[in-house]
Amino acid sequence: MATVEVAKDSDPDTRELNAPTDEEYASSTNDGIQQFAYSDSRKIGVTGAVFLILNKMIGTGIFSTPSAIFAATGSVGVSIILWVIGGILTFCGLSVFLEFGLAIPLSGGEKNYLERVYRHPRYLASCVLASQMILLGFSSGNALAFGRYILYASGSTQGDGWTARGIAIACITFAVGLHSTLPKWGLRLVNVLGIFKVVILVFIVFSGFAALAGRLRVPPPGNFNNAFAIEVTENYGGTGAYGYSTALLQIIYSYKGWENANYVLGELKNPRKTLAIAAPIAIGGVTILYVLANVAYFAAISKDDLATSEVLVAGLFFRNVFGDSAAARALPAFVALSNLGNVLAVSFAHARLNQEFGKEALLPYGKFWASIKPFNAPAAALFLHWLITVIILVAPPAGPAYNFIVNLYTYPGAWINGFVAAGLIYLHYKKSENWTSPWHTYLPISVLYLLANVFLAIVPFIPPNGDWNAEGYPYFVFPVVGVGVLLLGAVYWVCWSKLWPAVGGYRVEAHRIVEDDGKEVVRYRKIKTR
Repeated sequence: MATVEVAKDSDPDTRELNAPTDEEYASSTNDGIQQFAYSDSRKIGVTGAVFLILNKMIGTGIFSTPSAIFAATGSVGVSIILWVIGGILTFCGLSVFLEFGLAIPLSGGEKNYLERVYRHPRYLASCVLASQMILLGFSSGNALAFGRYILYASGSTQGDGWTARGIAIACITFAVGLHSTLPKWGLRLVNVLGIFKVVILVFIVFSGFAALAGRLRVPPPGNFNNAFAIEVTENYGGTGAYGYSTALLQIIYSYKGWENANYVLGELKNPRKTLAIAAPIAIGGVTILYVLANVAYFAAISKDDLATSEVLVAGLFFRNVFGDSAAARALPAFVALSNLGNVLAVSFAHARLNQEFGKEALLPYGKFWASIKPFNAPAAALFLHWLITVIILVAPPAGPAYNFIVNLYTYPGAWINGFVAAGLIYLHYKKSENWTSPWHTYLPISVLYLLANVFLAIVPFIPPNGDWNAEGYPYFVFPVVGVGVLLLGAVYWVCWSKLWPAVGGYRVEAHRIVEDDGKEVVRYRKIKTR
């Protein structure tokens, strides 16, 4: 089960495809060949790439996670500094990914970068990444926040119960159905909601300025008096190193999405130029807005209320600034629309990565998962994303689930990003690798990004101060599950590359042929092993 990447008519493997000795997969259209090409009208320009990144970054995080972050730190000033650190780490990660992405302008993101560095054992890195991206690359947190904000806008006080989860399932079903059947309209809606998200966030920032000036429907909370004091109460503070690591994970989750365009490079117009322009614009703007939005929250919400608001931080902010009128209650519905845009962007990008795993025959029945029939969209890969998202939504018991889902989604990425950063450092200093890229990441940036991900990968195993089951589950559940999923990828690699070929007597090869016009053709073959 291997993949051969070649140029058209330039490699013996290409000519060998016509050899009669090996059994090829049957195809209803092209005798074992699948073509993956999108028309120029479907390709994404700079503006589309900016909004694709914005839609993934500005989602539930900035409207929901500030509660958990402040509860973990117990300090207004420290919380804001952590958001600034999150922006700095995001720019470091951007530099690392830009260097890889501009040197390897193919859809798939980290899959391509890990394959370039960790070539032995062959495909082990890809299987580990596939396990993480398929099993934990869900939209559950975003969809659940959508459900919570819809309920809040309707006047309901229900928590992360089955009603919110039912609305969440409807949300992800709509997103996947739209991308599968009307891909152009799916992308258009992503762009429209990208503008809408920025408008909502800017509205919160300016409302925060009004709150700082004293225009509130509640007494001013005075949170900026002695802002850097670290307080410990029943509702916030005193969680130790574990709390700071989970707070930073929540912030990384809020910034997550800057790598979104790297997953769909094959669908970008002039990918090198588009990515180099779009990514810094989107990330720079989001970082500024995030810091100012947190200032706005602290200007309008008391510490106790903020620490206990869970997902509904923005809803509480609107109530304190604009009162409890019907118009004010409608504002959370706009946040829900922002969450919908995030679900649309995540499902679009992660389905493309699932499709890449199918193209490479890393998944059983790879040709099925890679297919873009019947609407020239990866419907099968989108269905896989939908299935995992729904399972994660319904699996946790009734009760608070948002923070657990967020941490479970974010944590394994620290391991993957750490290996990507370490791989880039290796490529820079191993001259025999002949590594070149239009973008260069300086060593201190790569090292900082590596160390930050090592911190995020290791510290969640350190017990927190106080109750080990404060969130309703043992503190070590999400890091253990995250590492377990990565190890499951290694187990799958053993079965995929060693056990199944030995039992079945053949392996599957996916031959990727890139034609002169950039069209990608993949031919699947059964290769006898005995």
